[in-house]
Amino acid sequence: MTSRPTRGAAGNLPRTVLTALAPAVWGTTYLVTTEFLPAGHPLFAGLLRALPAGLIALALTRTLPRGAWWGKAAVLGVLNIGLFLPLLFLTAERLPGGVAATLGAAQPLVVAVLAVAVLGRPLSARPLLWGVTGVAGVGLVVIGPAASLDAAGVAAGLAGAVTMGLGVTLTKKWGRPEGVGPLAFTGWQLTAGGLFLVPVTFLAEGAPPAIDGRAALGYLWLGLIGGLLTYALWFQGIARLPVASVAVLGLLSPLVAAGLGALVLDQGLGPVQLLGFALALASIVGGQWPGRPAHTPAVTTAPPVPERSLR
Repeated sequence: MTSRPTRGAAGNLPRTVLTALAPAVWGTTYLVTTEFLPAGHPLFAGLLRALPAGLIALALTRTLPRGAWWGKAAVLGVLNIGLFLPLLFLTAERLPGGVAATLGAAQPLVVAVLAVAVLGRPLSARPLLWGVTGVAGVGLVVIGPAASLDAAGVAAGLAGAVTMGLGVTLTKKWGRPEGVGPLAFTGWQLTAGGLFLVPVTFLAEGAPPAIDGRAALGYLWLGLIGGLLTYALWFQGIARLPVASVAVLGLLSPLVAAGLGALVLDQGLGPVQLLGFALALASIVGGQWPGRPAHTPAVTTAPPVPERSLR
């Protein structure tokens, strides 16, 4: 596998910034969907976001999975893309956008727990603390006073957070095969997720909508930039950074969506929303700093032990 030992927060800064571009770009999805794409076909948008980009990556790299990686790539593609997107859209349909975004912001908490069960890491209070802070911050930014709850929507939102959290954790656990670059690895998952979405999309939405020039630009943005480029950065970041640090970067998505809503759609931000922004940003920054090692000997002559990637 190509995963490398993680370094301190300062040493990881360039990789962290590149990885953060992925959820930041995903935060444009709401604006692009509402302003550019035909209404009533969110799953078709997810399909075009995944499958064409995945096939392009496969054509460029000419690299297919081998052995057990056929199954692993399929599992990761379904978790990270194919299953996550329908749950995301179901949540958005059944709940106000703010409630849906807040449920999605629970992903760092999910990853903190899954890291114990899947990766065998000790449970640490730090990722839990920053995860709770992030959920509170996003909630203040996006939940309005008239927000209502729907049991099916809440279940879908939590299932989406667990699905994506499990996908992130397994991506960290399995790494990437030797000799396989990030573009090929991303192509495997986008293709697997897109193929999973084909029957789901046409059973749920029927025939695809008519696509004009404006919609074509939106689909190109979601597929090439919001799909191929950002997922390559995201999976590369998972391989190089502590998994809890990557998960908390996902909070950037609802923050960017809210910021674009304020700048482009005249959706104002009051003092409560600004406080929420501050809390969420504090969670993102705080989540990048590793905690103290569990045991720090006063004097030692033995070779240093490689630091854990998650505390």
